[in-house]
Amino acid sequence: MSAIRGFQIGKSYGHYRVFSDLSFEVSAGECLVLFGANGAGKTTLLRILATLSRPSEGRFEIVGRDGVRERDAVRATIAVLAHSSHLYDELDAIENLRFAMALRGGSPSDRELKLVLDRVAIGAFAMMKVRYYSAGMKKRLAIAKAMLSQPRVLLLDEPYTSLDDAGVDMMNRYIRDSTATGMAVLMTTHDRAKSAAVAHRIGVLDQHGLRELSLDTLKADELR
Repeated sequence: MSAIRGFQIGKSYGHYRVFSDLSFEVSAGECLVLFGANGAGKTTLLRILATLSRPSEGRFEIVGRDGVRERDAVRATIAVLAHSSHLYDELDAIENLRFAMALRGGSPSDRELKLVLDRVAIGAFAMMKVRYYSAGMKKRLAIAKAMLSQPRVLLLDEPYTSLDDAGVDMMNRYIRDSTATGMAVLMTTHDRAKSAAVAHRIGVLDQHGLRELSLDTLKADELR
């Protein structure tokens, strides 16, 4: 079953064309990793799929829902882990999670909150205001928020930024466990080594469009 489908997606800002004619799909239970140079449009594509920006051309579907006409329904099925953690500095970790889940209509139990914070290894800091967190701790809390959401589609923009080795292992374990139960993942990154541990498919976004490469034959010079 296709979880993400893009149909000739294009995006322009005035006379500047970021990309055009992107057609692709990601199946449930699959992780597609996209590489590309700075400015290739990786983050722009994720913003479109997250319904934060409209495509200039084409259309897309998330779990069968039209990404423009059914935006609210799409947002209920996705989670986004972006460069910014989108946390509230004056709230502690538990308050941040409760607020985020309330926006999605959820009300996690104390046990669920404890389990997810322990899973990302910041349970000991649950009552600390987020403004005292390091960048890595904020990233872990953002991951916890995604875990609680239990999305059908997870969109990741440079997910390894600010994470130490243990954090990278935790991130990849979450991706593997989630795709094993049917979640689809679309990741953009520059880190070939870390993402190789979870990728089912690999693509490169450049001025020629989106080119899919074989995991078996992938060479470093193909990603330039």
